[in-house]
Formats: sequence, structure tokens, C-alpha cells
Amino acid sequence: MDWKTLYQQKAVTAEEAVKHIKSGDRVVVAQSTAEPFPLTDALAADVNRLHDVEVVMNNPLTDTFFAKPEAQGHFNLNLLFVSGTTRKAVKEGRVDFTPCYFYQFPELFRTTLVPNVALIQVSRPDKHGYCSCGINIDYQKSAAQNAKIVIAETNAQMPRTLGDTSIHVSEIDYLVETDRPVREFPAPEANEEAKKIGQYVASLIEDGSNLQFGFGAVPEAAIPYLMGKKDLGVYTEMFSDRVLDLILSGAVTNRNNPLHPGKIVTSIVMGSKRLYDYVDDNNNVVMYPIDFVNHPANLMRVPKLVAVNACVQVDFAGQVVAESIGPMQISGVGGQVDFVRGAAMSEGGKSVIVCPSTAQKGKVSRIVPFIDEGAAVTTGRNDVQYVVTEYGIAELKGKTLRQKARALINIAHPDFREQLSEVFEAKFHEKH
Repeated sequence: MDWKTLYQQKAVTAEEAVKHIKSGDRVVVAQSTAEPFPLTDALAADVNRLHDVEVVMNNPLTDTFFAKPEAQGHFNLNLLFVSGTTRKAVKEGRVDFTPCYFYQFPELFRTTLVPNVALIQVSRPDKHGYCSCGINIDYQKSAAQNAKIVIAETNAQMPRTLGDTSIHVSEIDYLVETDRPVREFPAPEANEEAKKIGQYVASLIEDGSNLQFGFGAVPEAAIPYLMGKKDLGVYTEMFSDRVLDLILSGAVTNRNNPLHPGKIVTSIVMGSKRLYDYVDDNNNVVMYPIDFVNHPANLMRVPKLVAVNACVQVDFAGQVVAESIGPMQISGVGGQVDFVRGAAMSEGGKSVIVCPSTAQKGKVSRIVPFIDEGAAVTTGRNDVQYVVTEYGIAELKGKTLRQKARALINIAHPDFREQLSEVFEAKFHEKH
């Protein structure tokens, strides 16, 4: 059958589409910029019909109905990443959290979290009937490939990206046509602390390096100081406006990436319309599912891979906490460990953990003798290479516990160094 005829037969309203979701189903929803809001809104409006529907998402960036008290019993939200919109619900026990390395998400949908229904957002089909997953590939394709029912929002304003992004009309069960702007997320501005951190990070990045930056003002703070570098590459889980600025400066050629020579490699694009317009049908940008982009076995083949990621706390042993404050879950592992390990195995690679030296307006040191009780260790002490604050760089790889502690105290905020040194002396039976 001609795909256009098939498309017309499958086209329904959002309200009609979600009627195919039944009580007890597991529904996997595309995340962040790919969340199909007309579908999730229609599903939320159908709350009274449904019971015990498990909704699996990575990171809802809006105040999702599925986390609200009135959703309980109808929808059970299972998060793979926690953010500001869901922290309270997780803390209060209304929402579940499943820890998992980002590159393993697609495997979950083949094994322990097989979906009954996948809700995704794609572009309109091309002349051959292929839709593109657009600016957010990560786990969308895996969810669709493993679900019994696939419901897709086909958004006329979703950019068409290249790589492994296509889904044919024949692979979709119900299509809901929309024509709406894709949600934008402008890059946060760096403060003075972040700028100092960025300068230190930039000093670690050599010409010809392939770069991964976590999203946010601190991980991306090095970018303005890299404009004069040569032959940089971009191989990153998430591609933002700050990275686009670096590309447009001429510093990025992607010549030193044998996996994809001359190409920017990513899985998620999150930023402004300017960024979305740049990646639309751009042959220099290739997007792949997260189990390819973030898999350490692939990352190790990218030479001089420099991974820059943020955290909330580092202890004397070099243990990194990036996803909790004490027992309170505030985010998730994301791709941090994927890239830390991939960079460690990359020839000439470097992994860099960044954080301001203090929290709570200077009241709390992020460099601590011991992590807070109940906190989750995101990156283990054996994996951490560099830690950077606004006071300098601590190189931890290959160092003794004593040497690691000294190096970290040296980059702690001056207001806390004496206190940290006293604990150090007691811990290591050493006086200075």
C-alpha cells in the first residue's frame, strides 16, 4: 500500500489515539524537547478512565500531571532522571525512580521495561514515508521498536535530522498531526565562578580534542575560551547553543574522529530555534540513539575525547556525587559515567568533573571529607581523573588517598581549607 494512503488511514486526534491505552499498560514517553505534549495532555485528561498505568520517562521538563497527587492510582510515574519539576514528588514517594546508565536505556525497553505503548514525537514524513525523530533520538527509537502500539505526534516544525533517526509510517500505529513550535531551552549564563572554572578546563583541552559537555552553565563555561583552538571535534550526548557558538567560531572541524570524520555526533539537541534551524537537514550533524552515542565501547574509539561534567559534591577519596543531596534524589546519573569511562579508555582522553567550590551561597563546601549520609556515589573514586573548581585543578588519577585529599583541599574554598585540613590530619595521622 502507498505510504500516503497508510498515513491517512492512521491519522487520528490525540484524544482518539490515547483511547488505545488501557489500564495496567506501561507507556514509555519521549523526553524533554521530544515530549509529545498533545498526546501527554490528552492522556492526562483521560485520567478517570485509567488505573495503574505506568508512565516511564527520562526527564519531564515541565510540571507534568503524572507527578501530581491527583494522578495517583491512575498513573504511576517511573522516572529515569529526576529534575526540578519532579523532585518533590519523588521525595514524597508519589513517583518512582529507576537508576540506570544512560547508554543502557534502550536495553531496558527490550528487557525489564518493555512498553505496551510508546508516545513519541517525529517530523512529517519525507517523500519516501520516513519520519525523523528530529532533535531527540536518545531512547525514542528503542521505545517505538519494542512497543506493541506506537503513537506519534507528527510535528510539521520538528527538524529533520540525519543519522539513525528515521521511523517509517508503516512502523507507527496512530499519527497525530500538529504544527507547533518545538520547545526551546536557552543556554544558562555563566557567573564569575563558572567563568574561572571554564578557564581552567580550557587549559586541559588540546588542539584536535573531541569534546563532550554536560548541559549547564558550569560544564559549558570552557567554550568561550576554546574559540582559538584548532581542529576540535564534537562528540556529545547533548548539543546546545554554546556548542553551536564554538562550531560557528571555526574551531570545530571534526577531523580527528575516525568513527565519523567531519561529522558532529550527538543524540539530543536542546536549545533555541537558532540551534534547531542549524541541525535541520544538516549533513554535518549525525544523530544516533543513546546506546550508540554513549556506549563506552564506542567512546573509547574516539581519540582525545575530553568529557566535562558537573557534580554537587566530591569527597577526599575522589568519590563524586552528582545526583543526590544526602538521600534526596535531585537528578540522575545521565551520561556522566558513560563518558568518564569512555574518555578514560580513549587514546589521549581526559575526563573532567567540575563544580563551584561552595553551595548554599557559600555556606557549604562541595569538597568534603566524606560524602553526605545517604548520598549516591555517581562516579567512583577509581574513575575520576580531574576535578576543577574556581580555585584550580586537582588531578586525582594514579594518586594515593592522601595525595587525592591534599589536591582537593587545595582547590576548596579558602574559607573551608583550615577545617578540611584538620579532618585530613586526623584521618591520615599527619601534621603540617
